[in-house]
Amino acid sequence: MRLGKDLVNKQIISVTDGRSLGNAKDIYIDSDLMDITGIYLGSEGIIKRKHFLITRADVVVFGIDAILVRTSDVVAEENDLPESVAWVRLSKLSKREVDTPGGTKVASIGDIILGEQGNITGFALSRVYVEGPIEKNGTIPRTAVIDTGGEDGVMTIDLTRAENPDAAQAAPVEPPPSALPQTPEETAEPAAPAAEPETGEPTTEIENEEE
Repeated sequence: MRLGKDLVNKQIISVTDGRSLGNAKDIYIDSDLMDITGIYLGSEGIIKRKHFLITRADVVVFGIDAILVRTSDVVAEENDLPESVAWVRLSKLSKREVDTPGGTKVASIGDIILGEQGNITGFALSRVYVEGPIEKNGTIPRTAVIDTGGEDGVMTIDLTRAENPDAAQAAPVEPPPSALPQTPEETAEPAAPAAEPETGEPTTEIENEEE
């Protein structure tokens, strides 16, 4: 299991010329808490501070000993990337409270769990307030998250999915009634009404004769 904090303080090196671009001070995560979006390098300035980062697209590999990036000119200023306003730093995500839709306090976030491509597969917990599988594992899968807590600062999870993620993933999702297959009787078009048989006899009009 690889954690987000394993990337912090790692040296960042350009693969084109081997130049060191500094160390990762923090990492950025998208607002949906699904993927790493960048690496925070720190800031400079006293009156008007500038924050610098490297986007995830410029990272070649999150290595064991270092983070390798495409070139030495990939460092950007945070203000030059409007989309970064919605990103969340790992340091600010840590200690975010976790509860259920009913308001039961479950845990506090300690770190993120990373997949091979820098995607977030779950969360490591710093504190757990409930007993059971969550307390034993000390983690919550990403699939259990209902609300990331971007607005109120509290993450909401599905407790059943959090306690048994394998069963939750294997459980089939019932399709809406409109998507269910229909029986031949339901799909068959209604039969057209039978035509009245023709007798072949000419139709005659009977006129009343005046007496």
